[in-house]
Order: sequence, then structure tokens, then C-alpha cells
Amino acid sequence: MAAVVAAGALAGAGFTQAMATVGPANGIVPVAATRDLAAAMTGQKQAPQVLDVQTIHSVDTGAETRKLLQAEQIQAQFHVREALKSAEGAYVKRQEAAKAEAERVAAESARVAAETARAAAAEEAKRPRCVRPAQGSFTSGFGARWGTSHNGIDIANAIGTPIVSVMDGTVVEAGPASGFGLWVRVQHEDGTITVYGHMNTIDVPQGAKVKAGQQIATIGNRGQSTGPHLHFEVWVEGGQKVNPVGWLAARGVSI
Repeated sequence: MAAVVAAGALAGAGFTQAMATVGPANGIVPVAATRDLAAAMTGQKQAPQVLDVQTIHSVDTGAETRKLLQAEQIQAQFHVREALKSAEGAYVKRQEAAKAEAERVAAESARVAAETARAAAAEEAKRPRCVRPAQGSFTSGFGARWGTSHNGIDIANAIGTPIVSVMDGTVVEAGPASGFGLWVRVQHEDGTITVYGHMNTIDVPQGAKVKAGQQIATIGNRGQSTGPHLHFEVWVEGGQKVNPVGWLAARGVSI
């Protein structure tokens, strides 16, 4: 009777199924089956098995990505600052070089200008202040001639011979004139006016500034003339006509 009860208990505890699963041929009863049997025989419940659980740490990939981006931004900003510093340094050097070159050019220009001014001053110092009005033969002087007054002197030469201003001055008249054919009148700094008549051509306009020795006309035979020559007169302040020979001699020029 007891054997039948035990067999029934074993069948109720699943022992028969376990044996069928493992196989009665090997004679091995699984430990789990024996525990189940013991629990069934004693009437105690089996405590649940405790699994060995390992803790897995999760990683916030978004935060890591942000950190990497921030690091790359910081590095990029550093390179940009360094590039700006380098560019600013190069710009400053170029500006300094350009300034130095401009100063050098300005100094050289000033030197050349000073040399030019000195050379011009030297030439001006050597330039004569009074010259003969034309080259040629002195044919008639100042004073009475043929029952009239001859208010100038005559210098004969070929048509086209240059006539020059005897001193620096301003052309106050240039064109036709009664008895002279064509004439030019030049007023000088002291108010004296020199007159040039019978010329063939006029080479300066009215109002022109002229220097001593500058060509203003050419000898001709126009007007009341007996041959190609220059008629030259000197009018001092007030319009008085004086002997050009003495006036020129006072200024170091002989006729």
C-alpha cells in the first residue's frame, strides 16, 4: 500500500515525466527533479531561483557628440584667431613697408625738387637782365633826322632776323600800328615800355609774359621803312622817349 502511495506521489510530482525526458536507461535523475520530489514529499514550496544579474551602464551618445563638437569648435576658433593674428601681422608689416616706401619716394622727390630748384636758381642768376634787341648794323641814331625827330634807333638786318625783348616784361600791345606796319610794345617792371617796329612777323600775343632775350618778332620792312630793319624805342615813365643807346649802356648793353 505504501508503495502505491509513493508511486502516486512521484507521479504527481512529475517524476515520471522527468524520467521519460532524461531517459531511464542512464539511471540519472535530474537534480531539479529530485528537488521537486523532495518538495512534493515534504509539502514545502521551493524557493525561486535568484538569477545573477549584471548591471549594464548605458551611454548618452548625444552628450558625447556635443562634447566632441564643442571641442572641435574650440579648436577651430583657436585656429581662426591664430590665422587672424597672422593676417593682421602681415597687414601691419605691409602697411609699414608701404609707409617706408612712400617716405623714401617723398624724400627722393623732395631731393630732386630741391636740386631742380637750385639748378633753376643758378640758371636764373646767370641769365642776363638786359640784352640787345636784335643783331645787325646800327644805321640810324636817336634825334633829329631829315627835319623831324627820330625817336629811336635802327638796326638793319635781313628779313626774318629774330627780335628779342630787351628785359623781362609783359606784352601790352602786339599788332598793326601807324607808320610801323606792325609793332610790339613790352612793359617792364619799372614801368618802362620798349617799342619794336617794322617787323615781318609777331611771335607773342598781347598779355604774354616774356623774359630778356626771348624772341618776340622778326625783322621786316613794313610801314614807313627804307629797308629791312628794326626800329627800337624806349619810353620811360610818363611816356617820355629817351635815347635807347644811353638807356641800354646804363644796363651794360652796347649797340
